[in-house]
Amino acid sequence: MAEPASANRLVAAGTTTTWSDLEPMELPPAAAVFVSDHHQALRVVRTHLAGDRETLLAQRSRLTPELQEQLTRASLAVVVLGSDGTPEVVAPAVGRRGALPGRLWLLTSGTTGRPKQVGHTLDSLTTVRTDQPAQTWLCPYTPGAYAWWQVVTLGLSRPGQDIVFVEPGELETWPDLALEHGVTAASGTPTFWRQALLRSGDVVGRLGLSQVTLGGEPVDQPILDQLRAAFPEARVSWIYASSEAGAAITVHDGRAGFPVAWLDRTSPDRPVLQVDDGELVLSSPNRGDGVDERLRTGDRVEVVDGRVLIVGRIASDEINVGGSKASAAEVRDVLLQHPWVRWAAVRGRKAPMVGTIVVADVVLDPAHADADRAEVDATLTEHSRARLAEYAVPRRFKVLPEIPTKESLKSDV
Repeated sequence: MAEPASANRLVAAGTTTTWSDLEPMELPPAAAVFVSDHHQALRVVRTHLAGDRETLLAQRSRLTPELQEQLTRASLAVVVLGSDGTPEVVAPAVGRRGALPGRLWLLTSGTTGRPKQVGHTLDSLTTVRTDQPAQTWLCPYTPGAYAWWQVVTLGLSRPGQDIVFVEPGELETWPDLALEHGVTAASGTPTFWRQALLRSGDVVGRLGLSQVTLGGEPVDQPILDQLRAAFPEARVSWIYASSEAGAAITVHDGRAGFPVAWLDRTSPDRPVLQVDDGELVLSSPNRGDGVDERLRTGDRVEVVDGRVLIVGRIASDEINVGGSKASAAEVRDVLLQHPWVRWAAVRGRKAPMVGTIVVADVVLDPAHADADRAEVDATLTEHSRARLAEYAVPRRFKVLPEIPTKESLKSDV
């Protein structure tokens, strides 16, 4: 481990340490390791660095019997860390190949099927290679996620990059944790930021962040505007990245989408961005091992006012209403433009005659959370009708008390 990044401060699971002070553990040379907290995860990273190892790191909650069988057949021993951090091999590798030194496996989210392993190395996961101003980063992501590795490799490779990790039980109170440890930069999903501003906006605003980063979901203009208002001195950046593509797009101008001039642009060490039949296609130098050089992402894009907007997944965006095609992403974006709405999710619901109608779940700002439901329906319907085709106007609104969130910090819809 190169100095001086090894001296960077790490705060995890109530413990403050540094990379150099972390103790490696005894693990099989090729292992899928499942952890309960970030301190355990950091020890796994330290162990990986200490020898020629092949490692997959993930949150313990992700381990299922099906995944365990999948991993052992891929020649990985499955290891679970106990509450005291002691490793236990719960299933030996079935495959007979030797370990692949330096290989790091990432699990995909599994939203389009069972999770897959995507191969990387520390080098391919390290995308920030220039000197950075000293920062204390907040990392709320689950161990082993691509976004988690992006923060961790920053702390590993660049001096002056301390990291404060948020455990699952701290997600509601992370602003207090961030204040306690002097956090100056934070990364999260749009859902994470919406939830924080809605639940603890007064405390969040006291952080005085200089860098705010978001990604993992479609990034719309309302959330960017909210973050710029909350942190007027910060650089607000959004990143498009995935386990397969790696970090592919980074935008710092505070606007949703990226300039249309970036399409088909070729330059060394930069991804080539293309749109094919409304789908984002990437050729990324940061892609995982074995991933197609020209990767169809499955994300739908629209070109609006010189910007390429990433609006959602193609597979779940189209709602067929009596033969007319409504876009769930378009309806969601219209709802988010209303000042009452802090979060929205749109889907189709079976109905007689037309087959499907558009319905929406919304979370309202605190000033209107207790508004009469008839008033909410009328207000949001009028707002939608002024901006959408009639068939795309939601026919029912369900007001939720809070934003539903997955362990991945993405919206649970």
